[in-house]
Amino acid sequence: MTGVYRDRWGIPHLRAGTVDELARLQGRVAAADRAWQIEVERWRSEGRLAEHVGAAELGWDKFARRVRLDDTARRCFDGLAPDTRRWVTAYVDGVNEALAEGAAAAPEFAAVGATPGRWRPWSPLGVFLVQHVLFSTFPNKLWHAHVAATLGPSAADLFAVEGPGGAGSNAWVTPGDPDAGRAPVVAGDPHRILELPNIYQQVRLACPEFDVFGFAFPGVPGLPHFGHAGEVAWAVTNAMADYQDLYREQLRHDGDRVLVREADGWAPAHRHVERIEVRGGEPESVEVIETPRGPVVDHDRATGEAISLRTPSRVEARLGFDALLPLLRARSADDVADALRDWVEPVNSVLVADRNGTVHQLVAGLVPTRDDRCRREPVPGWEPRYAWHGGYAAPRRSTVDGIAVCANNRRTDVADLGTDFAPPHRARRIRALLDEGTEAAAVHMDTRLEAGALRAVLDRLDPGGLSEPARRLRDRLTTWDGHMSADSADAGAYAAWRAALARRLYDHPCLRPLHARSAFDELFTPWTDPLARIGHALDGVATGLHRLGGEVGPVAAAALEDVAAGDPPGPWGRRHVLHPVHLGVAPEVDEAVHAMRSRVTLAGDSDCVLATSSVPGVSDACWRGPVARYVWHLADRAQSRWVVPFGASGRPGDPHFDDQLPLWAGGELVPVVTDWHQLTREPGNETP
Repeated sequence: MTGVYRDRWGIPHLRAGTVDELARLQGRVAAADRAWQIEVERWRSEGRLAEHVGAAELGWDKFARRVRLDDTARRCFDGLAPDTRRWVTAYVDGVNEALAEGAAAAPEFAAVGATPGRWRPWSPLGVFLVQHVLFSTFPNKLWHAHVAATLGPSAADLFAVEGPGGAGSNAWVTPGDPDAGRAPVVAGDPHRILELPNIYQQVRLACPEFDVFGFAFPGVPGLPHFGHAGEVAWAVTNAMADYQDLYREQLRHDGDRVLVREADGWAPAHRHVERIEVRGGEPESVEVIETPRGPVVDHDRATGEAISLRTPSRVEARLGFDALLPLLRARSADDVADALRDWVEPVNSVLVADRNGTVHQLVAGLVPTRDDRCRREPVPGWEPRYAWHGGYAAPRRSTVDGIAVCANNRRTDVADLGTDFAPPHRARRIRALLDEGTEAAAVHMDTRLEAGALRAVLDRLDPGGLSEPARRLRDRLTTWDGHMSADSADAGAYAAWRAALARRLYDHPCLRPLHARSAFDELFTPWTDPLARIGHALDGVATGLHRLGGEVGPVAAAALEDVAAGDPPGPWGRRHVLHPVHLGVAPEVDEAVHAMRSRVTLAGDSDCVLATSSVPGVSDACWRGPVARYVWHLADRAQSRWVVPFGASGRPGDPHFDDQLPLWAGGELVPVVTDWHQLTREPGNETP
């Protein structure tokens, strides 16, 4: 029978008679389970969040209007193939049918006095853009500009690791053995900001054409990133490609007109003014300007120049949604590769394997060909050399024999597509564990920290120059096993020393020029805050300090003294507390978060396979980590497993709001139920 079925974890399994009926059902379930979450994302895409929750969200709304998220979503929707457009519209119909009922059960709406609105056909594309517009590289280029202006251009590579938004994810494939009747296994764990509710939703989508389970974005149809279709399974990681460019623009205002400097003079730019309503405050106006490069998203307050953003989705009026239906219909690794030829952004590394043993490694998405300087910093828009050449990097597809691992690292298939990659040790560690025969669940939870650079700094310190307590601390840290276990006092002590080192480096005379006020909007503070960026790139900054005329040894010694003179840091799990990101408009959610922290302790760290991230020097709280884990078995998909940080429901108080949290924190996985007879049918959600 068609309709909505649930397993014991409340995970929805959807069954319909046609593809479009299934999309409608998926939309209904998203609205029922995640009403507040998907409405917030729609408001964000339209630049209307402040209208509902207040002036604190004006910064985002102004950016969303300037970058033209809603307009881009509409253009991309208009360009979809007819069957894709119909399918997305069916999803939106389902959202609109169930949204009022879902909102009635979500306390956040009452807390802010809001009622849900009506989704438009392109709203899912806007939601997807919200999740990814800051996911790539352009905010890092603002940081590079700040470093160049304060320390000089040569200092930029001290910070040449992934920024706050884009890395930590792992995916791997272990090969099959046809002689033994063993098919490949696809496994991994995407790492992103730990949002509450979770950014991914476990779901199964079944109709006569396909039966696929995986992780959906609430508010978006299909399974764009992770899925198991029976004969084939796929998974993605951030390819760390650079596909967004920033341009410096010189503008002139002439009444209501805006002129922009071009190579041969001044030309008109698009301009209009939009009004942002503000809950509890006065409306604000925002000027929207678009040059031939792209929308103006900010201004350099030091030079007075505007900053425009150019992206493939805006240029091509495509996001890649035409890939989503063929992806669900895929039956082989080649089918997945063919489907993803239509993908635009974000640019992903994809691992795909099928039951016959074929394994492909792909790069999906558009990376423009242009001058290399575009990859590092905002460039003059009026200089022709920085224009996009009109082409994109050729599609990347290779067949893999043996183990395949993607961990945001610099590999031969992506090295020429980006600049800042994750260090290689996570990928090396995963491969080593798999070579040893380690099971996927244990790989997910590996806490061994690659801390070679910082521990080498400790090794080089002369113990004779330290106080007795600092000397004992150094001895502990140099003999510690390097595992960021939740119950490890040595891991806690290492984290405390690392944080003290970051703060001391921040105050070091050689790095103090970074304290100069950023020339860019406060929205980009996570990418432009000097203390946070030093914490993110601590290895490079510490080992490269001599290039700026400093010595790291005295700084490291002083950091040891800081920790030795204070209270004992305690075990790592006591410092590394769960810090999910949410709007905080309803006390029920705040209370739930407080209870979560008392229920679980977290292991792992930014440079572990278990990349539960914090920002040394700022906070040891975990705000980023694995937003899903999965093990897709191709020989018998009933052996597949998955888990998310919280639960299937977005409603605090619901039994499935956070029932997976203890399993997630402890490294356990939930069985994927494939037998419909073992599921409970939900009344009232039948399809025609």
